[in-house]
Amino acid sequence: MADATIAVSAEPTQGAAPANAARRPKLSRGLLCSLPVALTLLFGFVAPLATVAAYAFATPRTFDVFRSFTFANFAAIFDPANTVWTSFVWSLVLAVLTVVVLAVVAYPIAWGLARVFGRWSGFVGVLFVFPLFVSENVRLYGWTLFFIKNGVLDGTLKLVGGSGPEVLYTPTAILFGMVYVYLPFMLFPMSLGLAMIPKELVEAARDLGASRLTIWREIELPLAMPGILIGMLLTFVLAVGAVAESKVLGGQSVIVITHDIEIAFTYAQNWPLGSALALLLTLIVGALALVAMSQLDLDRILGRR
Repeated sequence: MADATIAVSAEPTQGAAPANAARRPKLSRGLLCSLPVALTLLFGFVAPLATVAAYAFATPRTFDVFRSFTFANFAAIFDPANTVWTSFVWSLVLAVLTVVVLAVVAYPIAWGLARVFGRWSGFVGVLFVFPLFVSENVRLYGWTLFFIKNGVLDGTLKLVGGSGPEVLYTPTAILFGMVYVYLPFMLFPMSLGLAMIPKELVEAARDLGASRLTIWREIELPLAMPGILIGMLLTFVLAVGAVAESKVLGGQSVIVITHDIEIAFTYAQNWPLGSALALLLTLIVGALALVAMSQLDLDRILGRR
């Protein structure tokens, strides 16, 4: 009897273990692996952006966040007497021109890295990456010494009876600095897109009598377009937020929007206005990027249909 009682009393305990295990929540392996990325995005991107958005609706020239809500900062931006829209236009125009110039300049180099340089392509790529190890301001000040009056260019030309062009402290100098700084960010996504084109496909088109222009238009350009677009979007986002080029090479002859944001956060100590400008710039850039991506049929480019 004692043995039977023990057996009967042990049966519910054995049956309860699987039930408790079934009730215990289990995280999938994929969710566990994604936690570091999710936490990084949460604390490194979402939290700062939410803080900026909160400051954008705070009372001007105060730090009274989460206890006030006003549209006064946006009203000041849209005030007809405010010239901040000039800064927005300059930033967008310079960013677009940078993308266009780099698309023309970087494509032949990327094609060479993918098709011509062969085993030397790694060495050539390092040459373009190496300037990134030097501070951007140091490199821009180096170009200032090159273009300044009685500098490297002007002094060299004076030795042969000429004189250097008046390039420094102009919009042209700003555009040159942006093209120089952001070349790697356009080059490497573009070269990756060109490297993904099958050589057999190009050779087959050549054997069938297709001209070089036809091969480029019908095969190389569509297949390399994802890499090209990634480079364009990356370059545009970085260029629209550039500020060092306008200060160092432009001498503030052109005021970009990031300069106004910096002034609002530092000298003016008007964090709500700076946050409103930053939030508005983020919305404009994000909208332009979404419009550009919506016009692209990735399925057709990737050959899925």
